[in-house]
Amino acid sequence: MNKDTIADMLTRIRNGLLRRKKTVDVLASNTVRGMLGVMRAEGFIQGFDEIEDGRQGVIRVHLKYGPDGEDVITSLDLVSKPSRRIYRKAGEVEQVLGGLGVGIYTTNQGVVSDRQARRLNVGGELLCRVW
Repeated sequence: MNKDTIADMLTRIRNGLLRRKKTVDVLASNTVRGMLGVMRAEGFIQGFDEIEDGRQGVIRVHLKYGPDGEDVITSLDLVSKPSRRIYRKAGEVEQVLGGLGVGIYTTNQGVVSDRQARRLNVGGELLCRVW
């Protein structure tokens, strides 16, 4: 069974935001942990906890809303898919919405935001865009 844990995570977060949930559970993987770490550092989620289930593991994501209950995350766009990988060289890493959003890349330095990729002067696979 080939499962795209990244697309699954983004869909679960989108659905949780639509239902105004406080938390959503996603399947654990190293890439998902890295992406959630970037989203937490950039202020798009409150945080996440790992839950052991004896198998792959589950990560509980704590969603974040504004002071009046508005969504902090407006859009989660999956860019790379198993059928179509999108790579950027170090000089081709662009800003998302003029710096208001964040692109999440997997690089040889780990999973990083577009800002970190430009600062480290590394390229990699563009996983998703968040704003």
